[in-house]
This record gives sequence, C-alpha cells and structure tokens, in this order.
Amino acid sequence: MKQINLKTIEQIKDHIRAGAPTLYTGSKTSTVIPFEKMASLEPLDLVIADASGLPQAMQMDGDLLHITGPVSWKDAKAFARSKGRDIMTSPTEELAAIVAGVATSCTGERCFGHGTLRSQVHKLKYLDYQAQEKELSSERLLNVDEKLARYQESYKPYSSFKNAPFPRFEKETDLMIGTEGQLGFVTEVWLKTTKLEALTYLFLKLPCWDQDDRAHLEIFHKVQSMRGLISACELLDAHCLKCLEVEDLPLGCEGKDLIFLEIRDTDFEEVYETLLSKLELVSEDAIFQMNANACHALRMKVPRAVFERNSKMGVTKKGTDVQVGAADFSKLLAYYREMSKIGVDYNLFGHFGDAHLHFNFMPTKEQESACQEKLKSLYEKIYDWSGSPFAEHGIGFLKKPFIAKFYSATQRELFHSLKQIHDPNNHFFPQGFMSIGQ
Repeated sequence: MKQINLKTIEQIKDHIRAGAPTLYTGSKTSTVIPFEKMASLEPLDLVIADASGLPQAMQMDGDLLHITGPVSWKDAKAFARSKGRDIMTSPTEELAAIVAGVATSCTGERCFGHGTLRSQVHKLKYLDYQAQEKELSSERLLNVDEKLARYQESYKPYSSFKNAPFPRFEKETDLMIGTEGQLGFVTEVWLKTTKLEALTYLFLKLPCWDQDDRAHLEIFHKVQSMRGLISACELLDAHCLKCLEVEDLPLGCEGKDLIFLEIRDTDFEEVYETLLSKLELVSEDAIFQMNANACHALRMKVPRAVFERNSKMGVTKKGTDVQVGAADFSKLLAYYREMSKIGVDYNLFGHFGDAHLHFNFMPTKEQESACQEKLKSLYEKIYDWSGSPFAEHGIGFLKKPFIAKFYSATQRELFHSLKQIHDPNNHFFPQGFMSIGQ
C-alpha cells in the first residue's frame, strides 16, 4: 500500500490518468476507514491519496455557498454566517471536509429540521475517469432505463430516511452523493443556505434510557410533527456524559440523559406552548437553556472522548449508525438495551428525532469479538425492520461485512453498470461497497 499527498488539481488529474487503484481522502476524519490500521488489513493494491492540501476557496453565489477544495464545515459555517447566511448541515466533527461529507452523504444534527445534505447540494463539479471536469445539477434528473427504474422502485421504502442502505440515484448530483468517491473525485460544491437567525438551545433532563425510556418516547413521538419549528433534536445519554470531565457537564446532569432542541428564537413560544408545556413525563424544572458555543462544545466532546478511549485500548470503533422508521423506534431502544447487557462499557448518543442513534461499545481488546457478534445480530434486526444500517457515516472498509445482505440483484446490477460507465479503469476506491458481489 502506498500513501501520497496531492496538492494541486493538476496532480490529481495526472494521478487519475495513471490509473492506479486509489482511495482519495480529504481530512482523515472518517469513522469507517481505519487509516491508522490500513497496513494491517489484507494486502491491498491501493494508493491512499491525501487531498487535504488542495487549494481552498469560498464565495457566496447568491444564496448558494460555493466551496472549492477541502473546506471544513467549521470554516464554511463561519464564512456563511459572516455573510448573514447559515449552512443547514452540522456534522459533529466540524473539521471534516465538505467534499468528503458529500461523498458519504453525511447529515449531522440539523437534518431533523433542514433535510438531508443530499437535498442541500444544488450542483457540484467532479473529475471523471479521464480526469475531465464535469458538472452535475440537482435540477436535472438521471435518464431512466429499465435497470434504473427497478432500482428507484427499491429505494422508495427509504425515501423518508436520511440515507438508505444504497444511494438514491434520482438526480444528477446523486452520482457523487453517498457513493464514497467510487464514481469520481468531487472538486467543487454549491450548497443551499438559509437565513442566519438567532437560535435557542433547550435541554431536557431525563432518566437514563436503559432504565426508563417512557419520557424519551413521549418526546420522540411529539416532535415528529414539529420539523418546521425544531432544527435539531439530539440525545446525549448518561453513559457518554460520564466520559467527560465533571467541569464539562451542566450542573445537576450527573446520571441523567440529555435531549436538546435547537429552536429559532422566533419560534420559542410556539414550541413551548405546543410541546414543552404539554409533556406529561418531563417537569419544567428538568428543562434548561445553554448558549450555542457551550452546546456545540458538549456535543463534540462526546464522540471525541469515545475515540480517545478506543485509541487507548487499541481497539477499532464498535459503534452503530442505524436509522429506523418512527414506528420501530421503541424496538430499536429495546434492542440497544439488550446490547447493553453483555458486560461491555457503552453509551448512546445522536440524532434522536430522526430515530438515528449511535450506540457505541467501548471494549477492551479481549471484548472486541463479543461486540462484533452483537453488532451482527443488530444488523439482522435492522434488515427485518426495513431500516437503514448506515444512515450517515458511510460504509468504507469497516461496515462492508454487514451491508451485503441489504443488496439484491437490483442494486448490484446497477452498481456494476455505473462502475462500467463512470469508472471503467476501476480507479476510484475499487474496494468500496459498489464492488460487492462483482
């Protein structure tokens, strides 16, 4: 395996023309590519091309944020806000590159009120297998043949999900969104933005979900009709808060789960009257506010603490990225409760309002295999519930053993066809999920 740094678009083009099988990276923040352990995987004829050094640029094109190169979500948010606009995707890891987020179709915590990243990409540019620059628009649909028609029909049960087990492939831009760089190299993205408005962050203290989830389920079902008023609805459970330093915790939250809501100030009274004052299992003294900076800092510290713990233990992340339909959310919580009983440290956090939570085992080296087996059983349940096993962070290398069952001949045939058309030299991440079964 060879690792290289590519710092100009011309170097990228030359490398594409050379044809070596390549995985392009933008920030090495992926949770599904074990960069630190790539050398220990089975021998791969693969080049790891670090494109994080490419030139970066940002500008507003009307209400669209035009980014070029590996601009981070943090920098993009600051730039948009300096122009009176706001981006609508908010990944936990703000140092990740937006172009990498497009490749995995990341969604972050604001998907609840603003929709998916897929719906926010207006257009993009990419380099094809001949190193030629192409432009794709979300306003143009893909040409539908019989094979694509069958595929699109198979996607319909997942149309309300953040991401299905397989990409959407409806609009032109879908060729690059969620395909993990397997059909081309994204160079520029135009993102839709929204008006910058003052926001309030409300926190609700609840009993830990693994002991009593009745309040959680009450909140979950009541917020489903409030996506126009609530931008984000997130969970940080008592176990993940224990990973943090005491001084990082809000007062009085020890041993409690926290659900927080991001609300426009102008909608606060309506949210209070419609939701908060109507909750039967959450008292008013269990609700408090936090400023935006403190809220984001708390939210980001949790997954980073999990990563640091795993690094110290020398283990690869054993976490979930599943989403289920609203009707199956109580089943998901119940199954996570079963997973918590195998004697391994764990926590739960994530995109509560979307029924999309990250359950994380924090094992020792000796406990890794038991966790892996439990994850296998979870994905069997997700398949039975017609859920999505990987709704945000992609599949990469780590999740490939779990995804194959979710693909029928319908998906595999279209993947094969698209790779033949857009990557006939098998240059772009040939070990990715689109090559399963080929």
